[in-house]
Amino acid sequence: MVQRREFLGAVAGGATALAAGCLGEDDEGEAAGISGETLTLTTTTSTYDTGLLDEVNLAFEERFGVTVDAVAQGTGAALETGRGGDADVIMVHARSQEDAFMREGYGVNRRDLMFNDFVVVGPEDDPAGIDGMDEVTEAFATIAETESVFVSRGDNSGTHTKEREIWEAAGVEPGGEWYREAGSGMGEVLNQANGTPAYTLADRGTYLSMMGELDISIRVEGPIEGGPALLENPYGVIPVNPGVHEDTNYDLAMAYVGFITSQEGQELIGEYTVEGEQLFFPEAVAENPNFEQYVPADWEPGE
Repeated sequence: MVQRREFLGAVAGGATALAAGCLGEDDEGEAAGISGETLTLTTTTSTYDTGLLDEVNLAFEERFGVTVDAVAQGTGAALETGRGGDADVIMVHARSQEDAFMREGYGVNRRDLMFNDFVVVGPEDDPAGIDGMDEVTEAFATIAETESVFVSRGDNSGTHTKEREIWEAAGVEPGGEWYREAGSGMGEVLNQANGTPAYTLADRGTYLSMMGELDISIRVEGPIEGGPALLENPYGVIPVNPGVHEDTNYDLAMAYVGFITSQEGQELIGEYTVEGEQLFFPEAVAENPNFEQYVPADWEPGE
């Protein structure tokens, strides 16, 4: 538990002060210009499947008298929808893809939102013998060496992006009968891994929300429970650039970003639990907000 507290403290930065761009208590008057409108949000299956968005979006809708149309896709598909101008705001969890989206000019005013972590889950008999390993790269390499069945998202999602990053760090090019690409969302992949049984990489939130229905368990922990930092899973929220797509509802998108990164929105995220387990940890409100949240992580002055 000490490691868990140290990790949460380091990432959240001692959230005690309101970050710039958040809403205050008297913003109902500003809602007149957006009341009755519909916001199109493309987001990951993890935020959708866990039920978090039902809670957060309902509060936003009631506050502003609007409707949120949440479309659950993998991160890659959600960003592609934004590129096509068919979304107003995007909530995803693959920083490399988010950076590309912003560099191409499709997104503006990105904000850090929340985080959880990834975990490796697998069968109770643990055929690869990876249970409790400290390094996820070692676990992945062992799965490949033993040719234990692994179900991949295979959908260019944030989870799939992280999985590819781990295989690369492990020096493994996965393939063969043991490696199965599902092309599906996190919930479906967990069900497939459960039925095989097989290993897979999952975000902790979705796994915890489905844990009661599954016979597979966490074999390698993420950093929230003392595991490797490579399994960190931060989420960002990005309005679509109205300079590229003039039909995007930018005012409503910014109202949504303001709400979900406000004290009220962050409390809703932090207080959301499933069977007593907190699924996501807010990080938009901090004493020292991260400047790099607004621009690509490798941005340099003068670019």
